[in-house]
Order: sequence, then C-alpha cells, then structure tokens
Amino acid sequence: MKQHLSHPIFTTISKLADDNHTQVFVIGGFVRDVFLNRPSKDIDILVIGNGPAFAEKVGQHLKTPVAVFKNFGTAMLKHQDLEIEFVGARKESYRANSRKPIVEDGTLADDQNRRDFTINAMAIGLSEKNYGQLIDPFGGINHLQNKLIKTPLAAHITFSDDPLRMLRAIRFASQLNFTIDNEAIEAIKNNKERIKIVSKERITDELNKIILSPKPSIGFNYLFDTGMLHLIFPLMAGLYGVETINGKSHKDNFYHTLEVLDNICNTSDDLWLRWAAILHDIAKPATKRYEAGHGFTFHGHEDKGARMVPKIFDALKLPLNEKMRFVQKMVQLHLRPIVLAQEIVTDSAVRRLLFEAGDDIEALMKLCQADITTKNEYKIKKYRNNFELVKQKLKDVEERDQIRNWQPPITGQDIMQTFGIKAGKEVGIIKNQIREAILEGEISNNHAAAFAFMLKKGEEIGLISVL
Repeated sequence: MKQHLSHPIFTTISKLADDNHTQVFVIGGFVRDVFLNRPSKDIDILVIGNGPAFAEKVGQHLKTPVAVFKNFGTAMLKHQDLEIEFVGARKESYRANSRKPIVEDGTLADDQNRRDFTINAMAIGLSEKNYGQLIDPFGGINHLQNKLIKTPLAAHITFSDDPLRMLRAIRFASQLNFTIDNEAIEAIKNNKERIKIVSKERITDELNKIILSPKPSIGFNYLFDTGMLHLIFPLMAGLYGVETINGKSHKDNFYHTLEVLDNICNTSDDLWLRWAAILHDIAKPATKRYEAGHGFTFHGHEDKGARMVPKIFDALKLPLNEKMRFVQKMVQLHLRPIVLAQEIVTDSAVRRLLFEAGDDIEALMKLCQADITTKNEYKIKKYRNNFELVKQKLKDVEERDQIRNWQPPITGQDIMQTFGIKAGKEVGIIKNQIREAILEGEISNNHAAAFAFMLKKGEEIGLISVL
C-alpha cells in the first residue's frame, strides 16, 4: 500500500503524527479511489484524538491556513492541488426525528462502524508503525472487486440513522455501475419514508449526482424499484405503466424517458440538458387521451410540460434562473426537429426553429436524436437520414438568413417615427407582419427590404408616412 502514498503530504503527516504521539489514518473515499484507480484530490485524515488541533500543527508546518469548523469537529486545509480534511475518530448515535447525530470521541473501530458503506470504511495507517497498512474490517476490498454496495453494520440501522445514505447507496451504484446487496435493498424499501426528514436540497444534490453518472438509468431503476422515486419525485414515477384499450397500447413513458436520458449522456455531460431529457415527456400522463380507431394521443404535452417546469424546479429546489428557462425551452421545442425529420423540410420551418431555439439549437438537436428510441431498424435509418438533412438545412439557412438570435431589422421605434404614431396595436401588427414575412421567406432579412415592406403594410391599414 505504501506505493499509493507517494505524495509527500503523507510522509509529512506521518512524521508530525509520530512527533506528537498521535495515531493518524487516511480513510474513506481516497482509499476507495486508490483501488478503483480513480484520481482523487480530496483526502480525509482520521485522527485518534483532536482532529482540528492536529490539523493546526500540519498547517503550521506547511505554512498554510487552516479552516476550523467547530460545530462539526473538523478542519480543512488546501495544499497544492489537494483538499485535506481532518476529523477526530468518533462514534455516533441518532434520534428518530433527526439526521444530526449525538457524537462522542471514539476509536478507529468506532469510526469505521459509523461509515455508510464498506467500500468507504477502509483506512490506511499513517503512523510509523503501521504506515501503508490497510485496515479493512468489513471486507471493503472484496466488495470493490465484486462491485457491491454493502453497509458495515445492519443496513436497516445504517439507513434509519441517516436516511440520506439510502440515496447515497443508489448514487454510488449509478456512478460506479455497482450492485446494491439484497439486505440493503430491502432496508431501503422498509425505511424509504424516513427520507422525509432530509432536506430537499440534500435530496436534489444526490439526485443531480445520479443524473450526472455515466448511465443514470441504473440509479433511477433503483429509485423506482425501492419506491424512493415515488416519494422524492412522484411526477417522474407517474410516467410508469402501459394502458391498453381495444388492442391499442402506448409505450411505457418511464422506461422511454430512461432510455432518452441514457442516450443524451452519450453525447452531452450537461446537467441541464439531461434534466430536459428527464422532463421532455413529463406531461404525457396529464395529456393522455384515447381516440377510437386511432389509439392513444398526448396532444400538447410539450406545451403543458414546459409550463410544469418552473413548479418542478421550485419543488426540487433547483435554480429558478436561466438553467430552468433552458430546460423549459428544450421541453417546449423537443418535438419540432422530429416533425421536420418526418416530412419535407421547408426553409420557413427551419427559419422558425432557428428563431425560437437560438444558440440552443445544437442542444435541441441532441435531445431530439436521443428521443428516437424505436427498435424498428427501418424507422431508425429513416430518422437518422432525415436528421442529417435537417442539420444541413439548418446550417444552410443560418448561413444565408442569419436567423439565430435574430433581432428584427425594423424596431417599434422605427415604425412610430415613420408614421408619426404612438405605441399601440398598429405598431405590434406591423412588427408581427415583418417578422412573419422574413420567417416565411417573403422578404430578405435586411433593413431595406423590411422598411419597404413596412411602408406597404402601413399604407394598407391607413397609416401615412411622415418621412
């Protein structure tokens, strides 16, 4: 194990530990990531005794400031590109209505017992007598090799004590492509209601980490199968299920959404585009109708879904800013490129899409391509070929007409000055007519053509130019 402690900071901490007759260990995520061959810049140092006091000695030696968090009994310092946190070994007990533990000083064994998972409970000695020695009382190494998420102690106690650990188990399974062991799965099912004592912010933080994992469907399948999703995000759980009437069925929109989410992860690591994938069909249950002789329809689900986005973001404590508006736009427009790919593409339809999508057109195209989940090879080939045509058309029209982030060549002020009128419905009518004429390709996207068109339309509604 000594080869994994090659950074000079470990020998520095080791010498200071021996000089101060203190037992010190590196523990948790850094040790786990060593065995996973994952780079880690966060190091947790466990001190048998006063963690912040030892951190101060390390800080003095390195001539580095130390941040002490008295309420948590921890301290942190930054050294080169590392963030090093120091904590005293402790044991914890919990009350039924709180995640906040009652903390007492403890031994290394006490501290390892309180850890969430066996793969996070491994420690490596840093004192001279045990430098580089792995202390792994719960078989964390074997669980890493077998890709298993397991709790050190009885899972129902671990999860009841701190319900956020249920989401952390699912998050680690999703991030690492691990399996959660059966005892832990049953404990999550039995303790899922305890998640209600956890703040929405902490829940959403774990949810976002699941969404950012390489294959988020792993996490969402666990959330659904344990019943956790029904508590933290019931609208998404509500997408589940297939209804059949007179032999006509619709697809399961929950599993379709997971497929779209995994697809988008192959082309983008943007959290908000991934949220758009999650929410693109969120209004389908609310808009589902059965039409005799035709089957199920979801007319207007893109409009209703876009209107639902702000409430969903607010409920989940997600940001109500340009990130939310981006997701709204993606949900609103997600059908448009697919419709274009199904029919003959006209310049005017492409101009309108560029006008509405603006700089987000590439993101929208990624979402729409991810939304193609049919298993019909003929349809897949047809859609892909048509999408290439749409992409080329978007490029050609944008180069020629410059519609992206388009500002009308004639402003409302221009109209009022030309006809000597005040702001009113006539100004709006002419502005809309100019915009429509440009988007339909009736006139060129420049000031001269738009000005001539404005004079003509003004005359038609009885306005006389004062110029």
